[in-house]
Amino acid sequence: MTAKLAAARQQMIDQQVRTWEVLDPRVLEVLAAIPREHFVPEAYAGVAFADTEIPIGHGQFMLSPGLEGRILQALAPERGERVLEIGTGTGFFCACLEQLSGAVDSVEIHADLAAGAARALETLGVARVRIANIDAMNSEFDAHYQAIAVTGSLPVYDRCFERALAVGGRLFVVVGTAPVMEARLVTRTAVDSWLTETLFETCVPPLRHAKAAPAFDF
Repeated sequence: MTAKLAAARQQMIDQQVRTWEVLDPRVLEVLAAIPREHFVPEAYAGVAFADTEIPIGHGQFMLSPGLEGRILQALAPERGERVLEIGTGTGFFCACLEQLSGAVDSVEIHADLAAGAARALETLGVARVRIANIDAMNSEFDAHYQAIAVTGSLPVYDRCFERALAVGGRLFVVVGTAPVMEARLVTRTAVDSWLTETLFETCVPPLRHAKAAPAFDF
């Protein structure tokens, strides 16, 4: 790593991630260790550490560093836990989850993004990740995950992902429509019980094939 890259990464953490009240040392260490520039499309290499969403194709974006930090801090994945990521994208956030947990299953609806993320992760030696090219909104998942990160929003909340949690598991999801959406943490407290906590407001593109919000008639 060059001194310039190291300085840019540290600036990202100090000026973006920490200012979003992300203070968990494990999260900060992971964001400092995983080379974000390795996962950014070549055309956007110059803004790899910028406080912005980076286009990756298909109308999708890499999440901003601050939001990634907030998600990791909210989910608090522990070593040995099994994690599910909905929306692999370029694979950067998946790499962060893998470093904090035990194993990650990640699903991506776009075949080219799934293949590109797999190559990027393999190059870095990130081995405890399985990427599946499937549509998460039309798939079923076993209820054995301790943490689930949904990287796209749901205009209308869908309970399909919370059912994939083991008891004690946590789900991060963004619900609503632009310009303001609600980030939530859902915890499965028992076999038939879930607790929902509102975390903050944000705005991210919706998952493909997510149920649309009802139209209002005036």
